[in-house]
This record gives sequence, C-alpha cells and structure tokens, in this order.
Amino acid sequence: MTGAASASFTADDYKARMERAARQAADAGLAGLLVAPGPDLVWLTGYTPTAVTERLTLLVLAPGRDPVLVVPTLEAPDAERALGACALTLRDWTDGKDPYAATAALLDADGRFGISDNAWAMHLLGLQRTLPGTSYASLTEALPMLRAVKDAAELELLAAAGAAADAAFEEIRNVAFAGRRESDVAADLAGLLRRFGHSQVDFTIVASGPNGANPHHEVGDRVIERGDMVVLDFGGLRDGYGSDTSRTVHVGEPTDEERRVHDLVREAQEAGFRAVRPGVACQEVDRAARAVIADAGYGEYFIHRTGHGIGVTTHEPPYMIEGEEQPLVPGMCFSVEPGVYLPGRFGVRIEDIVTVTGDGGRRLNNTAREMVIVD
Repeated sequence: MTGAASASFTADDYKARMERAARQAADAGLAGLLVAPGPDLVWLTGYTPTAVTERLTLLVLAPGRDPVLVVPTLEAPDAERALGACALTLRDWTDGKDPYAATAALLDADGRFGISDNAWAMHLLGLQRTLPGTSYASLTEALPMLRAVKDAAELELLAAAGAAADAAFEEIRNVAFAGRRESDVAADLAGLLRRFGHSQVDFTIVASGPNGANPHHEVGDRVIERGDMVVLDFGGLRDGYGSDTSRTVHVGEPTDEERRVHDLVREAQEAGFRAVRPGVACQEVDRAARAVIADAGYGEYFIHRTGHGIGVTTHEPPYMIEGEEQPLVPGMCFSVEPGVYLPGRFGVRIEDIVTVTGDGGRRLNNTAREMVIVD
C-alpha cells in the first residue's frame, strides 16, 4: 500500500480491523488467523515489508488476545513505523534462532488456524513440524468475506481509482488505433493510468479483431486494422486500492452484427447492475446478466463469471457466479462484466466496478457504455 493510502486510515482503523478479523475467526470455529506478507497484512496493519524473503514474518490474531507480529529483527524498525503497529505487539527473532518456536508459543497446540493463501509452504510446514497437532485452512476458504465490506474511506479510494481509470479511457479513445500494434496501445494505456495517479498497473488488455474472443488475451504484436472490434480491459492500484474497467471500441464503422452484439452486452451489463441490492445473493447478479445473453441465443459464448470483488487487490471475493449464495451487503465492491466471445471473429466486454448501497448499487465507472468509434 502506498503512503497516500495509508494516510487515509488511522491506527484505530487498523485496530478495529484486527479485532473484527479475530471475532470472525472465532465465529468460524478457528483458534486464530496467521497472516503472512501480502494484501491481508497490508489491510490489517498497514505494514508492507520492503522485501519478502525466506525469513518468517507472520501476524498472529487470536480471539481474546492482543495481536502479535512475528518479524525478523532486522526488519523490526520498519514494522514499528506501520500505522497499525501501535495496536499490536512486535515479537522479533534473530538469524540463527528458530522463528517457528517463537511463533508456536503464541498458538494453541491443537488449534485450527486460518492462514494467508500466499503464505510460503516452507513456513506452513515449519509450523506443522513444531506443532503437529495444529491444522490449517486457507484464509480465503475460511473467511472469504474478511475484506469484502468496505468502509467510507475505502469506498472513497476505490471511487478515485475508478475515476482515474475512466480518465485513462477518455484519453485512449482519442489516440490512433489503426495501423498500430496492440502492444503500442497497451503501453499508452499503462502510461495514462500512471499519469492519472496509479502507482501499479496490473493489466492492460488490448484484444483486437479475433483476439477479442479470448477474454484474457495476452497483448501481442498484432497490428490493429480498420474494421476491428477492440476489447480494452485495464486497471491497477491507485493509493493502494484497485481499478478495473472494460470497454469495447470499434475501429471505423461496425457491421450490423457487431453493433447488435455490443448492444446485447450493454443490455446484459445493465441487467446485472440493476440486480444489485442488499440481501440479494451474488449469483443473482450473474443470472440477471447471463439471462439477457442466453435469451438472445449467445449463451454459449459468455464463458466466464459476471464479476469479482475488488479492494486492495484487483481480484478478490465476493464472486458473481452461479452457486455463490453469499448475500450482498452495503459496502461490497465488485465488477459487473458480461461478455460475448465469438471464436475467430471478435469479442465484446463491458465492465464497471459497482458498490452496494443501502437500496441498490452505485457505479464507480461512468464512461460511455455505448459503442465508441475510434480511428
């Protein structure tokens, strides 16, 4: 997380997050949570190690106990400067000592713990050797909604990230497409995201013509031609919070079929957005968008979920997909991004980040969803 994002939160915010996480762990029947460096640690404490190495760094959260951050001695000064540090105890360990023994003293010897998905296998195995009676579940599996509901400050940062991505689209629609490589336009997009405040660019998909039928097309050297449909999907982190938006543009005038498919996806995206309201299951957003496309005879060409959560990462729970019965809660943020992908021909995707409000949803992306013609 960048310093600008950290400045939006206080030590009390991080304290409340750690307390909430410990309560949720208890409610899930866990003895506690073990949080390695990564997005969960940033969100809970405001701390990002300058380098993630083989040395163990681990936040231990347990119901009824003060949070403890186990950290290498040489990194303790940096950890002490994190905004959330005053709400936890630092327990440092020096090279040559056993970090697993230091951590084991904080854990129930036969407890079941949630552990960060990105924890190193060597660290998990080290804990298991030291405490063979313990067991573990991935944090995403055990507490999938831990970061899902955003507070007012987080919503403000997500809205700013969305506005920055919108500004990048308004600029990119004015550049030349025809005769240039996909990689050229992708570089333009990355530069625009940074110009509008992004510190990290996670992806800049530019999928032209038949490449648009691949939702996660890797940008290549294909030269964009007049008559191409071009899927643009781009985002990253601005002040520590994510952006992710997709628009599909056309180089020159589209055919009737291309316009019809684009309008269909736009209608599906609107239907998905209209389905957003508190208490509705995530799968209902997927069903609403998918029904529009299926009813028009293109159901087999909508080949991915309708959406994913976003926050301190650009992909996280909740997921808008069939079978996900998690009810929507005000403050959740996620994408609504239906698409149609016609192999060997073209693809269309339209994506906004949406947040759940008290009585519906609010878009955090507001550029034109109608067909945009580019040169």
